[in-house]
Amino acid sequence: MSKILIIAEHLGGKLNSATARAVSAAIAVKPETIDVLVLSDAPDAIAAEAARIEGVSKVLTVGRAENAHPLAAVLAPQIAKAAAGYSHVFAPSTTFGKDLAPRVAALLGVAQVSDVMNVEASHTFKRPIYAGNAIITVEANPAHTVVATIRTASWPAAATGAGSAPIEPLSIEATLPNHTRFVELQQGSSDRPDLQSASKVVSGGRGVGSKENFDIIYTFADKIGAAVGASRAAVDAGYCPNEMQVGQTGKIIAPELYMAIGISGAIQHLTGIKDAGTIVAINKDGEAPIFEVADFGLVGDLFKLIPELEQAL
Repeated sequence: MSKILIIAEHLGGKLNSATARAVSAAIAVKPETIDVLVLSDAPDAIAAEAARIEGVSKVLTVGRAENAHPLAAVLAPQIAKAAAGYSHVFAPSTTFGKDLAPRVAALLGVAQVSDVMNVEASHTFKRPIYAGNAIITVEANPAHTVVATIRTASWPAAATGAGSAPIEPLSIEATLPNHTRFVELQQGSSDRPDLQSASKVVSGGRGVGSKENFDIIYTFADKIGAAVGASRAAVDAGYCPNEMQVGQTGKIIAPELYMAIGISGAIQHLTGIKDAGTIVAINKDGEAPIFEVADFGLVGDLFKLIPELEQAL
């Protein structure tokens, strides 16, 4: 039987919802147990959150001062030790997971399976390739530990609240490298919802025209309580910072509502939103590729249509 170890992602003492999405993927494998591993300098509160996720059998904690910040070089040797006896090690396919999982796979001497979007069997998975233009079926060797990152946009978050998994401290003897050290964390601050977990997202593209004009996107997003995203073209043009970029080389998201304003719809952008519930497009070019995937489309000048929408709201 399969035994799955999920690496919890957390920041500032709070569990990231990506962890619950990885649990959903683990449930699809139909394993004997699903354990969550929390590595932190103070893991208790994070572990308590993880223990409430339905489907979790047990939460393991490793509390060390070196784990105060999520450095992949420091966490990977500990995870490789903790993985003994597990058939699978899952991490969310976020910046955290993409940084960490390859190191764990290398230490375990296995090839990583990236961006799992569907589970066919315990060792057979589907994942996107060619910027999402094709889906490949990957079969992992059952004789080896499967290290995989989970495409969070393809999985719903497992329910939280009813679970009450036991929490156990884990003692790991692992030599930690000293060539990597934490200096500082620089991150943008905003009162708006987080882009990767928001239920509503409004994105602007090159059609917005300038950094100053991008205020119309912020204002409209605030009106409907949405997070703000952008196309790569808008980011490259300097309209907004790159942490707002949505797409193959940005964030892969799956909100209930996605509004693409002034975005033509290059394949790299569509890859990042293909799992969205409802897609609304506003563009003056009626032949723009975005309309091929949109559930609702408005052809016209965004600077006239957005104020009209705001008035209607």
